[in-house]
Amino acid sequence: MSRAAVAPSPSSRPLGADVVELLGSMRFAISLLVFICVASLIGTVLPQNQSANAYVDQFGPFWFAVFDQFSIWHVYNSVWFLLIMAFLVVSTTLCVLRNAPKMLRDMRSFREYVRGSSLRAFHHRVELSSDLPPERACAEVGALLRAQGFRYRVREDGDSRMVAAKKGAANRLGYIFAHVAIVVICLGGLLDSELPVRLQTWLFDKQPVTGNMLISEVPESGRLSARNPSFRANMLVPDGKQSSVGIVAAGQGVLLQPLPFTLKLNKFHIDYYDTGMPSDFRSDVTVTDLATGESFDRTIQVNEPLHYRGVTVYQSSFDDGGSTLQLKAWPLRGGGAQPVEVAGTVGREGRLPASLGGLVVDYTGLRVINVENMGDGQGPQPTDVVEHVAAVTGSAARPRNDGLRNVGPSVQYRLIGADGQAHEFNQYLLPVMIEDVPMFLLGVRNSASQPYRYLRVPADGQGTMAEFMRLRAALDDAGLRDQAARRFAERNAPAGEQRELMFQAARGALRTFARDGFNGIIDAAPPDQREKILNFAVPMIQLSLTELRDLARAGAGEPALDPQGPDAERDRQWMRQAVLALATLPDYPASVALQLTGFEQVQASVFQVARSPGKTIVYIGCLLLVLGVFSMFYIRERRVWVWIRPQDGGSAWLAAMTTQRRTLDFNHEYERLRDALRRLSGGPDHDV
Repeated sequence: MSRAAVAPSPSSRPLGADVVELLGSMRFAISLLVFICVASLIGTVLPQNQSANAYVDQFGPFWFAVFDQFSIWHVYNSVWFLLIMAFLVVSTTLCVLRNAPKMLRDMRSFREYVRGSSLRAFHHRVELSSDLPPERACAEVGALLRAQGFRYRVREDGDSRMVAAKKGAANRLGYIFAHVAIVVICLGGLLDSELPVRLQTWLFDKQPVTGNMLISEVPESGRLSARNPSFRANMLVPDGKQSSVGIVAAGQGVLLQPLPFTLKLNKFHIDYYDTGMPSDFRSDVTVTDLATGESFDRTIQVNEPLHYRGVTVYQSSFDDGGSTLQLKAWPLRGGGAQPVEVAGTVGREGRLPASLGGLVVDYTGLRVINVENMGDGQGPQPTDVVEHVAAVTGSAARPRNDGLRNVGPSVQYRLIGADGQAHEFNQYLLPVMIEDVPMFLLGVRNSASQPYRYLRVPADGQGTMAEFMRLRAALDDAGLRDQAARRFAERNAPAGEQRELMFQAARGALRTFARDGFNGIIDAAPPDQREKILNFAVPMIQLSLTELRDLARAGAGEPALDPQGPDAERDRQWMRQAVLALATLPDYPASVALQLTGFEQVQASVFQVARSPGKTIVYIGCLLLVLGVFSMFYIRERRVWVWIRPQDGGSAWLAAMTTQRRTLDFNHEYERLRDALRRLSGGPDHDV
């Protein structure tokens, strides 16, 4: 009894074979390409590598936490994107390995073993009769095909001859080139991504540095290998300083990348447009090879990087290199009105005197030129360095804005309290004209994602804040407040009980105003009486503060203001702005204001240093992709068979022609070949 062979069921296949089949399938590769396209779309639309606060401000805390799980803020270096790239490399490589050998064999094959009778099934065929014997006919047909660019091979089958010809077989190379190009481009992208750095942190136990320390203090675990095949780092070099180490961002910290040379910044140059925006910046540097000691000078500027020892140095941006600052620290609480001279350095922390609370000050920036939009009524917002760089690398053709003003130098700093809470401050050196009144702007914000809110302090006749600060200190002095309230009552109420009531009202209003501003007066009143009380309290407070101002001037040895003099209107305008500033002062989250009085600027150049061998690989992949696409779309494979057999002293021909894609050009080419065969045969034909 015979036993029939049973084919194995699909479920009995090894798991490894199923995995290989999945990875090598075209559907899997196309799915990966779709994911890469979606990720690239996200990376194009959403600005990458911004601060977390910017994303929180844009999307809110909930969606920020959701999106952060997928690392869409740096999508091209996220783990899932790199895994998709790796799977695409594996999938496409398997496709090439499985199909390329068959395609190459098919390219070399002439398919001369096709049965002659099967040619009648072809759509483009013709049957001819000729007086030429088969041997002679075979030679003539071969010469004709060669003249038309075909390569051919002859198979003899008894007295019959099969002439098999082909042209455009390189079309199959298009498939191979295109798929190999995808593999090459992905490998180049992986090589230039953060993958080499991450592999070093995983395999060689590299630990990113998260705290502040000197470069010399960074342990070996925080340093990458000098032979690192690929990296992208930043390097800040102040004027006159040098560096041979790049800073590579890694997670929540940084790693140090040693360079094969030292870069010394001799001079940083920056040019400006008439509007004050940077028009160009460049760095004069000296490069010293650490291996040979040889050095040379070079200028690095935007779009003209330095290439040396396989490392490219780009002019990325500019920053402060540790400018020294001279400031006045004005007390905003208590009866003191005299400023304290303070010195600081950008990029370093300092501490205020104990008389001012001993607060820690972090000097974060100095901007020598600030072109701000003063026409929107919101106050100037210092432009980030990245936007300054965009003004250089982007288009210089910008919409006209008549509100742009150069408001002069400014300093940015953070005050850190004993509880660790900090606010960011922005202070301009010169007063800014607002509503025809020179104002000192004291900006404050809670975080970088918020705009600055400004306390507007009017400048006095000498262009300083001294008179306002004397008025503020007098407002905090209960004795002077009482004197001002008494003088106000004497000028505006008759003697007796009514004057005393006026004095008590002015005294209480000044006390509340000094503590909480106008909000304190409003909050203490019944809701239905607030408008009425405010209409009465505002003029009373303003007139009382005018008396207080005269008292403060007298205490400083200055004459009282003449309400009828030539500067009377200017004094009244100053007083109105001072009242508004004093009303806002209780909301100012600091007990001291730092005023920039002088500086010695130290420029620093920010370079991006990169070793990117993947760039050349990607270029090769792009070339292969162009060749592949050209081969697939512009090279058509055509095959011709001519079956020649003896017939009545002559020969009978059966010719057929085929291609992968039937086009109008192919039809014309077939017709030309058919007509040439007719002329060559010299006999009747049966064209189909």
